[in-house]
Amino acid sequence: MTSPVLSPRPPAPNIAASRRQKLWMAALKPPMYSVAIMPIWWGTAIATYETRALNGQIFLIFLISATFILAWENLANDVFDADTGIDVNKHHSLVNLTQNKGLVFALANAFLGLGVAGIGAIAWIQQDPTVLALVLACCALGYVYQGPPFRLGYRGLGEVLCFFAFGPLAVGAAYYSQAQAFSLSSLVASAVLGITTSLILYCSHFHQVEDDLLAGKRSPIVRLGTERGAALLPWLCGLSYGLIGVLVALGLAPVWASLSWLSLPFAIQLCRHVGEFHDQPHQVMNCKFIAVALHFWSGLLFGAGYFWG
Repeated sequence: MTSPVLSPRPPAPNIAASRRQKLWMAALKPPMYSVAIMPIWWGTAIATYETRALNGQIFLIFLISATFILAWENLANDVFDADTGIDVNKHHSLVNLTQNKGLVFALANAFLGLGVAGIGAIAWIQQDPTVLALVLACCALGYVYQGPPFRLGYRGLGEVLCFFAFGPLAVGAAYYSQAQAFSLSSLVASAVLGITTSLILYCSHFHQVEDDLLAGKRSPIVRLGTERGAALLPWLCGLSYGLIGVLVALGLAPVWASLSWLSLPFAIQLCRHVGEFHDQPHQVMNCKFIAVALHFWSGLLFGAGYFWG
């Protein structure tokens, strides 16, 4: 009996190509761009609630410009981290993926130019440089976070810089772009967004303690240790939701802003996940994406509450 003729096996999926595609998605960080969108959403929502007016053109220009500026920060940080060697094990670093640090840095600066040009257009339309000055201050904080010779993020100050850049400064700029004035309620509310944005950066340190130590980076988790760092999370989350309650109770925010509390399950999930896996890098490394979800939904609902209010 002759042996049956076997058909050729279909080629196996290109695992390497699939992995590379995932690395590119991780490097580009699409979910992280909510960090750029939320301050503009908050500032505009609060200004619209208080002034009963919305300039849609300014809002759109600001959103696009803020996205460009965050792209600059993400790309530039990859370049600055490549200089220190801290990203040697970070396969989804754009510098590691492209093997072309100069190109990444050039793209970063191009995005910065586009973003600042957009904010400059707002200042020109309104004949008022205040918004441009506030955004340039945000950019300065973004640079000293990782850029030489400052590298304040390596001294454990990244979360503080993040709080002010994405909280009071960015929300204040967005508010001013609509109202051409400042607001106490906007300033207090911006602290909530500053906390939830800083939580994303804070959570990104849990899985890279060893790399941070080798590069001399004294992140909050390096200083505190993963266990104490995890124990601090519920307090930070509680503070952000507590501030929302205070804003509503004092009449500085509409009752509808309490919709933000619907995002509480993400805070609970984040605290439980980090509490359980804080010292297991491969298990805890996704906690920053839970923090992104917390930031996005709490921010989206808070701003929506002002529009509905």
